[in-house]
Amino acid sequence: MHPEPIPPGPGQESVWDYPRPPRIESVPKHIRIIFNHELIADTHRSKRVLETSHPPNYYIPLDDIKTAYLMPSTHSTYCEWKGQANYYSLRVGDRQVKNAAWYYPEISPAYEELKEYVGFYPGPMDACYVDSEKVKPQAGSFYAGWITHDIVGPFKGDPGTWGW
Repeated sequence: MHPEPIPPGPGQESVWDYPRPPRIESVPKHIRIIFNHELIADTHRSKRVLETSHPPNYYIPLDDIKTAYLMPSTHSTYCEWKGQANYYSLRVGDRQVKNAAWYYPEISPAYEELKEYVGFYPGPMDACYVDSEKVKPQAGSFYAGWITHDIVGPFKGDPGTWGW
């Protein structure tokens, strides 16, 4: 089954125009992540990864994250493009989310610019913002896309999309 892409309007991007293998772009927009009422990440130096059928994943430089809230996890996954990802759990006060963020300790050369950057799942956060817009998390627990008004799908991860 092949989905019918939503035609992008003015100022919008279709995830069906994103490349495979994925592309990395620097993002000068203001990116903020809030968890348990604490601003844990705040940057104008993020990167986003664009891959066919997926909303962008945003990666934050370690220097712009309150790393005291990150706890190494034993969880790991493998990306065919970037390599093995290790995970952090996140704890702020009395709240904790296991495997809330990931990074690539030995990333493949084509994606080396993500070294020292951390990606976050937006779903378990209180809020993630791109400039002043609150992000809508990508459906499901496998993907970590950040959906904003300027991104159209349909998106992989929504019900009925696993066969794409």
